[in-house]
Amino acid sequence: MRSSLGAIAISSAQNPVPISTSSSYSSSQPVYMNYSLISALVAFALAQSIKVFITWYKEHRWDPKRFIGSGGMPSSHSATVTALAVAVGLQDGVGGSAFATALILACIVIYDATGVRLQAGRQAEVLNQIVYELPAEHPLAESMPLHELLGHTPPQVIAGGLLGMMTSTIIYLISRSGNSA
Repeated sequence: MRSSLGAIAISSAQNPVPISTSSSYSSSQPVYMNYSLISALVAFALAQSIKVFITWYKEHRWDPKRFIGSGGMPSSHSATVTALAVAVGLQDGVGGSAFATALILACIVIYDATGVRLQAGRQAEVLNQIVYELPAEHPLAESMPLHELLGHTPPQVIAGGLLGMMTSTIIYLISRSGNSA
């Protein structure tokens, strides 16, 4: 009995079985064909672009720094990770470990954007006000103000999440119609 189990173990070690073949795209696809990556990057670019236009609409000025800045409406953090999770779910299904990983990543990033980073931004506002009120001779009176737009409010996160979902769904539908033609 022991010798037959040893033979099974040796034969299975010589002929390994692939662990996962669930992905509809092979790893030999070029990066520009990676639907999940494209969805996440497009959602990020759209969210950042929308911030520029919102600043222009509200403040009647162009602020190109909003293309790379954090905070504001909509949340590019939420848009990016939601687009990634939805894209992985649409491409590979929601039963695999890739979707689970993307979903957990999205939850952590969104929680961080609305929790820790939002509170850090609010603390920066208070600290900037304190420094502003210091007498001119104080050593910290001339210090650079802290960046206040760090986190996101719940409406900003929801808007970013909806943008991410719509972006990845539209790109998925476009890529599917291009494959069927």
